[in-house]
Amino acid sequence: MKTFTLAIRLTAVIALSFLMVQCGNKQTAPNQAANDETETASFGNKLPIAYINVDSLLSKYNYAKDLNEKMINKQENARASINEKARQLKNEQDDFQRKYQNNAFLSPERAQQEYQRLEKKAADLQEYAQRLENENLMEQQKMLMQMNDSINNFIKEYNADKKYEAIFNNASTLYINPAYDITNEVVELLNKRYTSAKK
Repeated sequence: MKTFTLAIRLTAVIALSFLMVQCGNKQTAPNQAANDETETASFGNKLPIAYINVDSLLSKYNYAKDLNEKMINKQENARASINEKARQLKNEQDDFQRKYQNNAFLSPERAQQEYQRLEKKAADLQEYAQRLENENLMEQQKMLMQMNDSINNFIKEYNADKKYEAIFNNASTLYINPAYDITNEVVELLNKRYTSAKK
């Protein structure tokens, strides 16, 4: 869970950093000088910049919470499945040990066959656990990319109207005046969009 949450935070930071660079790369055409003055006037005494608190965004964005919950459930199901198979294997190994100590096998060959079967089952279980872990990591990466795209696309749409020159994330700055914080507004709009998309 901590790994997934950390990965979500890193992805959001990267997405917002990417957006910040995109906002800063706007080219100004000569006939846009008048528009720039109008846009500057619309910000009042504030600079045409904003920032988003990444931790707050991730803790309040319903899509991020749903993805996190989905991943946790998947990991718990995988862990339960592995634990159940390990318990069954342990019971079989204990049974083999008991039979071996009591000379319950018809022949040494039969005991060797059972031992080899249990060894293969243990190796299969280890392979199964590794496969589930790899599948979970791939699913986690896919979910992070989806969330990254969701936030990136929304910020581009959001900024088309707002006309900020840059939107920062607070994780990469030491101090920003709280007046430039747009986190709650962005979260509210993201959640509205996500709720309507679920319907």
